[in-house]
Amino acid sequence: MSAIRLNSISDLQRKANDVRADIINMLLPAKSGHTAGPLGMADIFTALYFHTLEHDPAKPQWSGRDRVVLSNGHIAPVLYAVLGEAGYFDKKLFSTLRKLGSPLQGHPHRGALAGIETSSGPLGQGLSQACGMALAAKMDGQKHVIWCLTSDGEHEEGQTWEAVLLAAKYKLGNLVQIMDRNFIQIDGRTEDIMPLESMAAKYKAFNWRVIEIDGNDMKAAVKALDEARTNAVSNPDSAPTIIIAKTVPGRGVSFMENKYEWHGKPPNEEEAKLALAELQAQRAKIKA
Repeated sequence: MSAIRLNSISDLQRKANDVRADIINMLLPAKSGHTAGPLGMADIFTALYFHTLEHDPAKPQWSGRDRVVLSNGHIAPVLYAVLGEAGYFDKKLFSTLRKLGSPLQGHPHRGALAGIETSSGPLGQGLSQACGMALAAKMDGQKHVIWCLTSDGEHEEGQTWEAVLLAAKYKLGNLVQIMDRNFIQIDGRTEDIMPLESMAAKYKAFNWRVIEIDGNDMKAAVKALDEARTNAVSNPDSAPTIIIAKTVPGRGVSFMENKYEWHGKPPNEEEAKLALAELQAQRAKIKA
């Protein structure tokens, strides 16, 4: 099957709701894993995979495909959800998340599933990997775009900033970073643990193009992703782009939203039941 393209904002919102339900349904039997980040990034991942990204689930190794690097690999459930919804693998695998021998490991493993470009786990390394891919694409005269998903928390690591410097020096205009700016990490809020603001000012000082959006506004997400991809294709020798997506961790489930405690905690049966009911009610309110 070729890539599913959804152009209606309401269709994309419904798909994002399905993705959130998939995340809950994956985490419940796993009894471990991360909840807040995947739910918060569901809108961005949905807009990327079902609207902007150049890819083909039927030909996952197609040379012209865009490459997606998930640096903050702990939010793997949202990546698995969009890959399954897009047709990269049978969604029956969702129930095997984090099980021994399952291709749906706690962090993505390259080669375990179609559509996974890199293995990730240790934070702070994904942007360096993406820079290498972007450099290689330019050397080979390729037009595909490298997308790198990062967390705000991993910007507390020095390697991230080394990659930021390199991308600007080599004018990796074919590189687009999407930062999940949700202000939480596993043991608290980022600004209490290691203040990061102003992220936009920092990236501008490092000679990056900066786009700031509400990462849970589907219309804004589509506009930013499309703008970033158009620039990456037409100006591959320009400054790299970062989309700073301010998201609500736990988005869509009221008792999880903005609670850092849900960063690395899965729901129990009662919590999953409440979460799915809330998501179903929200889906019903999305206008056609």
